[in-house]
Amino acid sequence: MARMQAPPSPWHGRRAPSADEIAALAEAAVATIPDPLRSHLAGVVFRVVEFPDEETLRDLGMADDPFGLLGLYQGVSLAEKSSLDVPTAPDMIFLYRRPILDYWADSDETLDHLVRHVLIHEVGHHFGLSDEDMERIEAGAEMGASDPQA
Repeated sequence: MARMQAPPSPWHGRRAPSADEIAALAEAAVATIPDPLRSHLAGVVFRVVEFPDEETLRDLGMADDPFGLLGLYQGVSLAEKSSLDVPTAPDMIFLYRRPILDYWADSDETLDHLVRHVLIHEVGHHFGLSDEDMERIEAGAEMGASDPQA
């Protein structure tokens, strides 16, 4: 009896996107932000790391869920900054590679769309928007997108 070979898997030789590849998707997402807004990101440092650190997870009450945080803005939002403030550290936006990939694996979203969504959410915090503000904006955008009259 002849031994049957399985067809090659489309995943053979593939690997999860690296931090550099996620960073490239984030750079492309930043490039889509309109110039007047993007100019306010000049001093913001963007970093892609594997996971949030334990202290961050603990501070956010997420110590038991390292996959629950996809991104984080650290800094003083533009709404709270004063020209008299002396910066102690640069404003930073973190994208967490493993949680993003975990979320992506269980969703129908493309990776570039997901990275853009997380990045824009964190940019919103830099501009002083709360999670609730961004949820209202997203809900309004989704309604407008489905309404041809909008």
